[in-house]
Amino acid sequence: MSTEANPILSVCVYCGSQPGRDPAYIEAGRLLGKSIADHGLGLVYGGGTRGIMGAVASGVLSAGGHVAGIIPEFLMDKEATRHSLGQLNELIVTADMHERKHKMFERADAFVALPGGIGTLEEIVEIMTWAQLGRHRKPMVFGNINGFWNPMLELMQHMRDEGFVHTAHLVQPLVIDRAEDIVPAMLASAGAKSREGETEIISRL
Repeated sequence: MSTEANPILSVCVYCGSQPGRDPAYIEAGRLLGKSIADHGLGLVYGGGTRGIMGAVASGVLSAGGHVAGIIPEFLMDKEATRHSLGQLNELIVTADMHERKHKMFERADAFVALPGGIGTLEEIVEIMTWAQLGRHRKPMVFGNINGFWNPMLELMQHMRDEGFVHTAHLVQPLVIDRAEDIVPAMLASAGAKSREGETEIISRL
């Protein structure tokens, strides 16, 4: 698929370094990875080769896509197996988590949160925070596999209802239930935002 006019060239995926209890999570990781590659996009992710992380990377690589892993040195043996890291197209080892997250943000044009733990939650919340502060307009997606993110989505709505998300129009993540629908939805969203931006520029001329 051509990406010449595509505002998304690479996708950052946040997800668990564990497989989780539902086999659907690993399958979703593989499907998302394959979809990323099939659409001619690259993967930016946390560099893990285990759990859902490993499934996403494997899905991209098996479909001939490009994978850039970004991982702090202290997690090399916790979230990854060193011999498997050699299969990635690109590996960036950072000094700490702060540098890792900054590089992931810089390298990605969109963000997806698949099921995961506290680290996954922290990463996607930070991206939403930056959107709320007007630091980016990149698409954000909750891959809501088997309703995994429902409690989080309910909390976000509660915060809006109670008046604590004061710029809610800037924090509008997509909620997609099926892994194979995530990339098409992201591309459509990015295209719409790009057209909105062009309309705003024209209207000022």
